[in-house]
Amino acid sequence: MTQKPTFDAIFMSLAMQLAQRSHCVKKQVGAVLTKETRIISIGYNGPPAGAYNCDEIWPKTGCARNIRGSCFLAIHAEQNAVLYALTHHINVKDGILYTTLSPCLPCARIIFSVGIKKVVYKDSYATYKNLDCEEGLNFLHEFGVMVVQYDPYKDVEL
Repeated sequence: MTQKPTFDAIFMSLAMQLAQRSHCVKKQVGAVLTKETRIISIGYNGPPAGAYNCDEIWPKTGCARNIRGSCFLAIHAEQNAVLYALTHHINVKDGILYTTLSPCLPCARIIFSVGIKKVVYKDSYATYKNLDCEEGLNFLHEFGVMVVQYDPYKDVEL
């Protein structure tokens, strides 16, 4: 019998490829929003459509930081995926979000608010930001959203 990649492996692979589309100089993140094993939206972090790209204007430093130390222009990958779906009247309730970086707290609030039921993430936002805890993941756990760290060793089905 031939081994087949799981949907988790397929969708996380796509999220990693989407991250490479990001114009962010500091961190490239990709996201895939699915429902019933179908892709309903994709996203990657970067400036709003129609704004300039950070890597073109500031190729060495990236865009300016806000008072919390976050990118001034960036829309997060998760936000872009959700915004696209909702703008096009796609129902995201009970969807699964695959993202290369675990959600920050503001993204977690959006994920919960729109009814996404599960988040599969690759890397830790807290580790990336050198934070003591995963605020976004803690928020999602608190309000019943299933959260799973992607395990590449479980990426084939027999």
